[in-house]
Amino acid sequence: VKVCTVVGFPLGATTSTVKAFETKEAIQNGADEIDMVINVGALKSGDLALVESDIRAVVEASGDKLVKVIIEACLLTDQEKVLACQLAQKAGSDFVKTSTGFSTGGATIADVRLMRETVGPDMG
Repeated sequence: VKVCTVVGFPLGATTSTVKAFETKEAIQNGADEIDMVINVGALKSGDLALVESDIRAVVEASGDKLVKVIIEACLLTDQEKVLACQLAQKAGSDFVKTSTGFSTGGATIADVRLMRETVGPDMG
């Protein structure tokens, strides 16, 4: 059984330094995979550089472990969903995910379709 944990829960508002620390600590304690929540506030305010560097910090801290980026799609416009997926891909993550299950909605067929169209078949 693989162990996965989430960093930056629930809205990704912690700093990149904290997320990287959480990632390293989780791996040291046996995590095989890391789910991270993007900084929703930064994305919505247009600070794309912060979102990308935030994801990259977790990817770098994870070493060879899988990193899955949760975009919390129910809080985003379609344009923001596309941007979030592009940033996750550019920063080197392995997967994109729709939601934490904490907010107002979960996965929808339309969101999954949009995310797949954005990242293509080679990214989970």
